[in-house]
Amino acid sequence: MLPRLACWTGRSLSHSLLLPPPTSSTRFIAKCLNKNMGVDNNLLAKPRRRANFRLCNVSCYTSEVLEIQSDAPTLHVLFVPGNPGVILFYKDFVEFLYELLEGTASVTAIGHVSHSRKNLEHGRMFSLQEQIDHKIDFIREELENVEIPILLVGHSIGSYISIEMFKKSPEKVKYCIGLYPFLTLNPHSTTQLVIGKIAKSQVLAAALSYLTASLGLLPVQALRFLVRKSLGKSWSANAVEAACSHLSQYHTMRNVLYMAMTEFRKLSEAPDWIFMRERKAQLAFLFGVDDHWGPLHLLEEISKHVPGMATYIERENHTHGFCCTEAGSLWVAQHVVNLIKNQMVCSNQ
Repeated sequence: MLPRLACWTGRSLSHSLLLPPPTSSTRFIAKCLNKNMGVDNNLLAKPRRRANFRLCNVSCYTSEVLEIQSDAPTLHVLFVPGNPGVILFYKDFVEFLYELLEGTASVTAIGHVSHSRKNLEHGRMFSLQEQIDHKIDFIREELENVEIPILLVGHSIGSYISIEMFKKSPEKVKYCIGLYPFLTLNPHSTTQLVIGKIAKSQVLAAALSYLTASLGLLPVQALRFLVRKSLGKSWSANAVEAACSHLSQYHTMRNVLYMAMTEFRKLSEAPDWIFMRERKAQLAFLFGVDDHWGPLHLLEEISKHVPGMATYIERENHTHGFCCTEAGSLWVAQHVVNLIKNQMVCSNQ
């Protein structure tokens, strides 16, 4: 019973990884993307350059970073994860992104503070605003001397964070892409309602974090088997490893829930339509068909408030948790690369 409850908790709370079953059939005015967009599935079987993992100290806080440095980059792609902000979930995506850019860009992915394997911050919990400040400081401290354009790519709440980073570094950031964006609360989502109630209760948040962390007491092979059977039947080896090594840590789950609580408070407000209108030529969003974190009615709102902004709908069933499968990581990486190349062409005209 205990492992089953803990797995349900992980499945329900990992809102940047999972998605409800398809239910929507509504059509919207946006560019629909399908198998004909030119994805090279052969890349799944080809050798690729591996991302380097390191710990990075920014503003006295230590975070996990994945990066691939190009020998002669013309741009720098900085990726911001969702919540959980466990960067190892995105290892396949980062590597595919680098390969598809053909060595023309360096790619860096910065994890959230204390969404880490080790309890580097000694139990401290970090809010959404603190995670935003951390990413802004990362640009100032780690990318201060980067003279090439910086392109931000964010997933889920990482899309919101990326927009806030864009506001603070308009001279460095030239383009921002939101993947399955979580920009405002969805009043129709039962999952958001349940997670919101759990996250704002210290007793429930602590209890469920202990419950999930109890899985870390299992032998490694048993934990991997349980994760594959309950959460990730189609997940990549990297995603399964990330879930086993990070989501079974008490401090990580407490931070996931605390950040979620502060997200729900902040995202009860409307998105910053004024900034989006001012920068609409430098913004693009990818939505899923049945994503309750970035629902299609949000796409409608964007189209109404910011007409002409680039919005796209993915219809290949890769879901909000695209990063957990190699096929999803490759497809989304190809979409991002297409947007980057188009933006570079427009910028040079």
